[in-house]
Amino acid sequence: MKKNLKALKQVFLCYIIMTVLCGIIYPGIVTVIAQTVFPIQANGSIITITLRDGTCKDYGSALIAQEFTKPEYLIGRPMGTTNLSPVSKEQEKLVKERIDWWHSFDPDNDAEIPMDLVTASGSGVDPNITPAAAEYQVSRIARERSLSEYAIREIISKYTTGRFLGFWGEPAVNVLKVNLSLDGLL
Repeated sequence: MKKNLKALKQVFLCYIIMTVLCGIIYPGIVTVIAQTVFPIQANGSIITITLRDGTCKDYGSALIAQEFTKPEYLIGRPMGTTNLSPVSKEQEKLVKERIDWWHSFDPDNDAEIPMDLVTASGSGVDPNITPAAAEYQVSRIARERSLSEYAIREIISKYTTGRFLGFWGEPAVNVLKVNLSLDGLL
């Protein structure tokens, strides 16, 4: 009985120590570091715009996709993940449905649809598309907004980031920032 009580005390002490370390100290340290080194990202990279009347409005996160479906906007990747094999029949069917949607959405565009417009990202909430996917949509946006294609490309260029450290990853266009700029908010 005495051994059981001693073992129970040790288990309880270990539980308290691990709770304090992993539940209070570690999250506290990570929060302080994140708020100090990466405050914008740690707070969700929220894009807040001050309106003409002086009020502020949050429009979304620069790091999490927003869904746009109107023709006057740049449209991002499909939302949600599927965990389907790239060569599965289900994935093939989804891609075909998305290709058909693009053809009905923008029937004047006979260019090849970039792959990132018909496949979801690994996270399902990728806020960026490739420059090719943005270029695919330029003529439609220009037509819908009665702007020149040059003006649309200038806005897209402004919100296109290059490769990380000049060699890692691919260039990316932030869909939310382009659309806010198209609306004259950025």
